[in-house]
Amino acid sequence: MKGLEERIERAARGTPSEISVLVHDIAPEVLEALLRNPFLSEDHLLTLLNRKDLPREILQSVADNEELIRSYRVKLAVVRNPKTPRLVSLRLLKYLYLFDLVTVTQQPTVSAEIKRRAEEQIINRLEQLALGQRITLARRCSARVAAALLVLGDAPVVSVALDNPFLTEAELIRLLHREDISPVVVEQIASHPKWALRYDIRLALVRHPLTPLARVLAFLPELTPQDLRLIVSDWAMPADRRIYIEELLARRSRRRL
Repeated sequence: MKGLEERIERAARGTPSEISVLVHDIAPEVLEALLRNPFLSEDHLLTLLNRKDLPREILQSVADNEELIRSYRVKLAVVRNPKTPRLVSLRLLKYLYLFDLVTVTQQPTVSAEIKRRAEEQIINRLEQLALGQRITLARRCSARVAAALLVLGDAPVVSVALDNPFLTEAELIRLLHREDISPVVVEQIASHPKWALRYDIRLALVRHPLTPLARVLAFLPELTPQDLRLIVSDWAMPADRRIYIEELLARRSRRRL
């Protein structure tokens, strides 16, 4: 390997073919010099930014360079690099397109905080999206975004969001505790071939006032006596449901005698 001083000189003044080699250099001084080279192309820079071992100070230098960071592809590559300083990623998220934000939320190398902020950016844009965009998003987004789409209550979106592979039981249970949830959402959860089989979701549906009574009655026999007693003691439960549950508990008690 050539000496450091020579590599720095070549990085600052070298030809495009020399830059193609030097973007893989390990010395931060060489990489800093590359950023000053007038022949550095966007493709060279993207190759550099895709390095997972890139020093944080190089990513900071790219973000601070108005000429380099002007490119959308460069912004995206900086955010996606796991070594990017937190404040840099947070500052650049607002420039990313919707489905690039989705990609950021699904990258295992991106920090949890950056993923949360990317989800917030997506959720803040939901009401401005066309129906077709919401449907496409519902297929690919994270669990938190899928839950936010369910809150909007668009029937065509709801069915797709409930089939989202990232959607979790915990998100649905949180959703079923909301007072502003649409009847369409509750009904589709209650009849969903996957979610309606989960015990804790059935329990939440039995407690929810918007769950169709026929579905409630279908779920009751599967609930434990302890949970049924808790439901009966909840005076917020509709009276007709409490009557059915009390009758069920009484029948079970008679069978044990």
